[in-house]
Amino acid sequence: MKVNSLIKVLTFSDVLVVSGWGLINPIFAVFVTKHIEGGNIELVGLAVCVYWILRASFQIPFSRFIDSHKGEIDDFLVMAIGSFLMSLMPFLYMFAFKPVHVILLQGVTGFASAMVSPAWLAIFTRHVEKNAEAQSWGLYNASVGYSIALAGALSGFLAGKFGFQTLYFIVGIICTFGSTFLFFVYQDLRKEEK
Repeated sequence: MKVNSLIKVLTFSDVLVVSGWGLINPIFAVFVTKHIEGGNIELVGLAVCVYWILRASFQIPFSRFIDSHKGEIDDFLVMAIGSFLMSLMPFLYMFAFKPVHVILLQGVTGFASAMVSPAWLAIFTRHVEKNAEAQSWGLYNASVGYSIALAGALSGFLAGKFGFQTLYFIVGIICTFGSTFLFFVYQDLRKEEK
């Protein structure tokens, strides 16, 4: 495959972060209704709404910021800060027990995701090999698809066997590990700028 190393690292990093959250997303409603005081299905819907409203609302401002600065280091910084912020949220979920905690954590996660998405897409798009665009996106989408499938299959088992606190801890570790791979992207970007 004509896929360069930067694309592979970006893909691997995102696969880890997405699969980490993929361990929680399929059973998030169970967590909210069984482990949050007064948690109900309405709270689940509100939490998902808050996440997507903040993610959608902040992507354009972050996109404008990224586009208004020359070079890719600003893209990287926005992406890395957002990714590490997203990685912190599962650890905080371990201490969530009230509806307000869920709403705040979902809001911060949506905000962080709004930082990551446009910056990640911009860097990925600029570094796709010419005449290998479909292969690069295909590799990314297939990798993410397999990781979400595996995470979904494991999520219920892990929560049932070890509990949600342990599961959130595992998610935090996986996401943090995925975020650290972004430093390889930084090294490549610095080499290119020189």
